[in-house]
Amino acid sequence: MKGSLYIVGFFIAGILCGLNNWLPLAEHSSKISFYALCALMFSVGLSIGNSPDTIRNFKALNPGLALLPLATAAGTLGGCIVISLFLPYSITDCLAVGSGFGYYSLSSILITESKGAELGTIALLSNIIRELITLLCAPLLVRFFGTLAPISAGGATTADTTLPIITRYSGQQYAMLSIYHGFVVDFSVPFLVTLFCSI
Repeated sequence: MKGSLYIVGFFIAGILCGLNNWLPLAEHSSKISFYALCALMFSVGLSIGNSPDTIRNFKALNPGLALLPLATAAGTLGGCIVISLFLPYSITDCLAVGSGFGYYSLSSILITESKGAELGTIALLSNIIRELITLLCAPLLVRFFGTLAPISAGGATTADTTLPIITRYSGQQYAMLSIYHGFVVDFSVPFLVTLFCSI
C-alpha cells in the first residue's frame, strides 16, 4: 500500500507542476514519458529474463487455472461495455480504458497519445484505483468471492505490486499463478489498448 500511496503522491505532484508551469521540461513531456516507458519495459524484460525458473513454473500450472487471465479480461471488458451505457464516452473509449487492466504507466500513455489527455487521465486514475482496491480489499475479496478474486481484481499488477498481498490472503500456493496471470495480462495490454483506440 505504501508504494501505491507514493504513486498517487507523484501523480498529484505532477498535476500541480503542470498547472503552475513549475517544470521547464513540461513542453517535452511526451518525449520524456516515451523514454521512461522504454526504460520501464526494459526493466520488466530484465526481471523476467533473470529468473530461469519462470518458464518451468509456468508449465507446472493446473491447465484449468491457465484460463484465469482470459476470465479476467472477459469480465473487465464486459463490465466496461455495461458501464459505457451510463457514461458520456463511447464503448470503444471505455474498452480502451478498461483494457489497461491496472497497467497505468503503459495504458495511460498509449491512450493519451491516441485519444487525448482527458481520456488518458481517466485511464491513469481508473487503473490506479484498480490496484488500490486490490491492495486494500484483498481480505474481503477472498472472504466473499474466493481465493482467485484478488488475482483477477489485480489485473496486470499481480506479477509485482499486488503479489505480496495476494500471497498473504489467497495463500503462498497461488504465488506462481499470480505471476503467470500478471505476465499474460501485462502482455495483452498494448495490443488491446491499441486495438480499441484505433476503432
